[in-house]
Amino acid sequence: MYRILVVDDEEGIRRLISKYALYEGHEVIEAADGMEAVKLCKTEKPDIMIIDIMMPELDGFSACREVRKFSSVPIIMLSARGEEYDKINGFELGIDDYVVKPFSPKELMLRVEAVMKRYGAQNSIRQPENASEIIECGGVKADFTARIVYIDGERVSLTPKEYDLLFYLMKNRGIALSREKLITEVWGYDYYGDDRTLDTHIKLLRRSLGKYSEFIVTLRGVGYRFDSDVEAKN
Repeated sequence: MYRILVVDDEEGIRRLISKYALYEGHEVIEAADGMEAVKLCKTEKPDIMIIDIMMPELDGFSACREVRKFSSVPIIMLSARGEEYDKINGFELGIDDYVVKPFSPKELMLRVEAVMKRYGAQNSIRQPENASEIIECGGVKADFTARIVYIDGERVSLTPKEYDLLFYLMKNRGIALSREKLITEVWGYDYYGDDRTLDTHIKLLRRSLGKYSEFIVTLRGVGYRFDSDVEAKN
């Protein structure tokens, strides 16, 4: 079972999540604001954090930004809004899942389980059989072992999920990959979200690739393909 840090300024929400988490056999730590959450992440070392966006002292985005400076703990973000901006901002900070209020506590626990399974299985993507595997496509170079990406020789910073998505696309370059295939291979077969998360990460990844964004080709009604033969933007 997991040690879960639940962060929300509403005591009723914390109590509801804690009730279901404890019922599932998990250990729960609670925080009422972002500042307390950052402190508890350092001292209590939770296995996963569930955090609301709108909070006093330090909002959820700012708290996640601080936590990511010293921890890669999986994060599920809660929000009363389902706006794309919030999702993009959260994924840019490296959160693992996003849940819109009101939510089902049972669904939230299923998401916790799915995120933790993916977190434990990430080495299957991150550790290739060939420890020195490096792939270069046009001006994009990916070092799979070091998890480093270069654009025209300059290192670029990607979120963990952007790395996983890019590496999988590049390993299967030239192949049409369905949305279902990408979600299964990158997020896991038991992913409990929707495919809009894939679209959001594709958008973020294209932005990170700059003039080589066109290498990720949208296949209408199918999915995506990585194709370095496509002419890069000037």
